[in-house]
Amino acid sequence: MITLEVDRYKFSFTDAINAFKFDEKDKTMPMYHGAPMKGVDVVAEFSEAYIYIEIKDYDDLKICDIKAAENEEDKEAKKKHFRWLKSYLKEKYRDSYLYRNAENKVDKPIHYICLLNFDNAMNSTMKKALKHELPVGKPSARWITQIAHSCQVVNFNRWNLAYPQWPLTRISTGTPAVG
Repeated sequence: MITLEVDRYKFSFTDAINAFKFDEKDKTMPMYHGAPMKGVDVVAEFSEAYIYIEIKDYDDLKICDIKAAENEEDKEAKKKHFRWLKSYLKEKYRDSYLYRNAENKVDKPIHYICLLNFDNAMNSTMKKALKHELPVGKPSARWITQIAHSCQVVNFNRWNLAYPQWPLTRISTGTPAVG
């Protein structure tokens, strides 16, 4: 089992070949990239696939929730943040794909999991938008391979339901995990 602590979460990958913090900021660490691109927080390698994981925790859980808008100005601000977050998550994946391609490490299917602390409905909306933008599958007849085989957007509780083989715990910081 490989355990990894990243951004106040502890991942336990029971069947991983390797798992590491990918978005390394410390220049002395072996996974530091040095290139001016984004990187997902975690890469885990399994015998049949790679998993890219991006983590985002927000204090304001309604920051992207258009349904919770109090007025038209608030609605536009929430739409703008949703679009920004969707683009940011897409860029994190694509840049990570480029890094790993340059390392010759895209030899297996890649699955993208975004761990966000929004409710299930908001995560579902983000998942739908993100799957289209990555894109998941082979959107062009000219493509030989897929750049993303799947995309999931889950919160803490949904992670543990969807991936019981990879238990996730919240590292205590005084902030409760949001389900």
